[in-house]
Amino acid sequence: MSNITPQSGILDITLYQGGAAHVPGVENAVKLSSNENPFGPSDAAKEAFRNASYNLHRYPSSDHADLRHAIAEMHGLDPARILCGNGSDEIIAFLCQAYAGPGDEVIHTEHGFGMYRISALANGATPVEVPERERVTDVDAILNACTPATRLVFIANPNNPTGTMVGEGEVARLAANLPDHVLLVLDGAYAEYVEGYDGGAALVEARQNVVMTRTFSKLYGLGGLRIGWGYGPAHVMNVLARVRGPFNLSSAALAAAEAAIRDTEWAEKCREGNTRWRGWLAEALAEHGVPSDTSLANFILARFANQAEAEACDDHLKSQGLIVRRVAGYNLPNCLRITVGDEASCRRVAHAVGQFMATAR
Repeated sequence: MSNITPQSGILDITLYQGGAAHVPGVENAVKLSSNENPFGPSDAAKEAFRNASYNLHRYPSSDHADLRHAIAEMHGLDPARILCGNGSDEIIAFLCQAYAGPGDEVIHTEHGFGMYRISALANGATPVEVPERERVTDVDAILNACTPATRLVFIANPNNPTGTMVGEGEVARLAANLPDHVLLVLDGAYAEYVEGYDGGAALVEARQNVVMTRTFSKLYGLGGLRIGWGYGPAHVMNVLARVRGPFNLSSAALAAAEAAIRDTEWAEKCREGNTRWRGWLAEALAEHGVPSDTSLANFILARFANQAEAEACDDHLKSQGLIVRRVAGYNLPNCLRITVGDEASCRRVAHAVGQFMATAR
């Protein structure tokens, strides 16, 4: 019998379950389970990716300078304090690796992104789940949960899978009232879908205890390339740079991301399309007796009477070739998360949910 054992906390990790992509026996199913951009990446990003193929025998940039400067230029940030990662998930992992370990606590909300808990456990830290208020981040609950052992607080704004958002004033109040030894991490994976929202950049600039993370996987349509970035105080980003591998992003990913962030016309087209069909889908579902909170992301959290009804509706959608996401693992067993697709996908989902609800109650 082997005495080889993993580090404490790792066996407590429940394997992350991504959104399903296939339905047995159904061809050409519509995937609305992973919050992907239905319009895909811009032509400029695709062209940059193709051009990168001519230099695949060369190692990529180790400092990501071109991409960091492009991000800085487009968002008005300091490129020296930007760190790029293999999706924003890797930035989250770096933060836990650098700032949380055995005996430390990492706070996340009850319906928060699953990688916060996973990354905490992977580094031997204790994840602490705090309640939300009607599926919205509760600042007072977070502050009350802080202890001398707390090291990190993660909140997604807008949140996944709820789609809700806590106001910038409340986030600033949270940052101002955290203990001096606690770092606040603002996960802005869906920030680009909120008109005029900076993802927390101004708060990062104003304070020494706030970091924000962003991704190219959502609005920019580059989920398959895994590109994310973080922005924070110099003292934090210097630490994260020490744990980042030198070649954690491919040259193709770097080139595509730079082209994507500069193509503001395509990004605005995708944002406008999402806003239009998100509103339409929410209203259509409500008319069928399926409510949802106002979403500020690229998905809707549809609420049903109970878990059985939610799962039965999911089964019906699958039978129609429509794949959405069950979110019982996020403490929302009576809900289904539905990505906002293109017009045809939204109309199909609304019609199928209407069919189901006509016979369910």
